[in-house]
Amino acid sequence: MGKIYYLRGKKGNMLATVEVGAVTNVYDVAKTFLTFEPMTHKKLQKLCYYAYSWYLTLYGKKLFNNRIEAWVHGPVCPDLYHEYKHYGWQEIEMVDELPKSIAENPDVYEFIKEVFDSYGHLNGDELEYLTHMEEPWKEARGELGDLEPCTEKIKDEVIIRFYRKVLEDEQKD
Repeated sequence: MGKIYYLRGKKGNMLATVEVGAVTNVYDVAKTFLTFEPMTHKKLQKLCYYAYSWYLTLYGKKLFNNRIEAWVHGPVCPDLYHEYKHYGWQEIEMVDELPKSIAENPDVYEFIKEVFDSYGHLNGDELEYLTHMEEPWKEARGELGDLEPCTEKIKDEVIIRFYRKVLEDEQKD
């Protein structure tokens, strides 16, 4: 565990398949992930974080405008947390239909699917562990202990810097 997973895309380069300028909201991104399988709230949070981070890194534009914070269990979008917190540790059921904003933009759907293909085989705890090894979450938490609460925003500049380095390192291999 601890390997950084990154997006390659079916054609080897996701840059060729996503239209720059596509923006949705975290709820629609989450519902799209839930069309693939039922999952825990923790896993859903981390998948939305990775979708946001990779989209921002690759295209220089936010996939959604909702805030992401460095909570104890990894990156969390508070808006999404409040939407699904009643599930606790139970799985959230699958969704049958794509949200309209995603259905109308197949490039964004394909991007979200690639994120799921890259990270979806991991469970919530494994995704939590992975995010805890990465600079965006660690920098936002600063010197806080493992179990200390935090509502610090994970900064876009740090996300871009970190994931660009991941891409550069992969290209060297």
